[in-house]
Amino acid sequence: MTTSHSDLFGVPAAATGCPVAHTGSPVDPEGPRILLDTPEFVADPHRAYQEMRDRHGSLVPIELSPGVPATLVIGYHTALRILNDPDHFPADPRAWQVTVPEDCPVRPIMQWYPNVIRNTGDVHQRYRQAFTAGFNGVDLHRLHATVERIAIPLINEFCESGSADLVSQYAFPLVFEVLNQMVGCSAELGARVASGMAALFDTVNAAWGLEHLSRALMELVQLRRAVPGDDFTSRIAHHAARLTDEEMLYNLIVFYGGGIEPQQNLISNTLLLMITDSRFGGDMLGGSLSTRDALDEVLFKDPPMANFSITYPRQPILIENTWLPAHQPVVVSLAACNNDPLIAGGDRTGNRSHLAWGAGPHACPARTVAYLVVQDAIDQLLDTLPEITLAVDPSEISWRPGPFHRAMAALPVTFPPSPRLNLG
Repeated sequence: MTTSHSDLFGVPAAATGCPVAHTGSPVDPEGPRILLDTPEFVADPHRAYQEMRDRHGSLVPIELSPGVPATLVIGYHTALRILNDPDHFPADPRAWQVTVPEDCPVRPIMQWYPNVIRNTGDVHQRYRQAFTAGFNGVDLHRLHATVERIAIPLINEFCESGSADLVSQYAFPLVFEVLNQMVGCSAELGARVASGMAALFDTVNAAWGLEHLSRALMELVQLRRAVPGDDFTSRIAHHAARLTDEEMLYNLIVFYGGGIEPQQNLISNTLLLMITDSRFGGDMLGGSLSTRDALDEVLFKDPPMANFSITYPRQPILIENTWLPAHQPVVVSLAACNNDPLIAGGDRTGNRSHLAWGAGPHACPARTVAYLVVQDAIDQLLDTLPEITLAVDPSEISWRPGPFHRAMAALPVTFPPSPRLNLG
């Protein structure tokens, strides 16, 4: 059975008529669309963004998955306009999701849930108040010690061998265990959460991932309702917003989704920069730039969530001489917007105007916590193994498929074997 373009866009075909020419624009149902989820795009997204910019300007007709049309925003100022206008560009996808099949691989990560990122207005504000309170209760000094306590045993597992995969042996398990500690989750429950979240983000077996993840987190919700502690789950479970069990579940999915994948990718992407760029070599490996400088450069160039901050226009809307259809996803390319030629150029050291944390009412509320975890993880590793080098040519690094993240499959490195650290 075929679906008409008018049904797919959620707006009658007549509504797409306008006085502005839009041949080849995102609203043109017959125009070609660029599929993001391809090996070619994953291998060299910046070349793809440049080709998009040359051909389409700031708004690009794409497919997130075959048969799932969307508009990709690759202009910095256009993105800010959209992200700061939730009245016209709400984050609620319910009118969209009825137009895509149940088995669509990107639907589980994009569809509506009662959580902080898929709602707008008063509902969003209620969830965000609880979410923010959960993060505000984090003791940053204790978190610093937690990262060190988790990092040292991980480093001890490979420091004597002279080689490691810093994704599977360091970045992922470190972030995963830090989040488990923050959320008050046992190791067994956390392992189930991690495997479900990985499947959800890779969009390969996303439906299974969501079901697996949900079962584990509902057990955590019930535990912290009954036995509260000094942790994120307990704080939002007993917040004045009075979240239901279902709301707790889906906001914990956001906690893990916004923690595991982005922080793991930010650690590994920053390590790749620091061990291959001479500006970070020498005595700091002795370089002239700091870990924080490297983090901000990666957040500009290769943010861990490359294409996200998804909104769904309430009605057809004209943006920069392009009509965007009602209810069709508008996806902000955080990576492409950060590298928009209109804002590029000059020394970006200390510049944190990137969109990697989002912007507007849905901007990430956990950036302080995330910076601390990622920077401490990197510093702990490089202080211990300062002579780390990449084990393959940078061109041989393999990147995981998926339209949303910028994620290495592995980060193989070598270094002079080092004695195990004292656990104290």
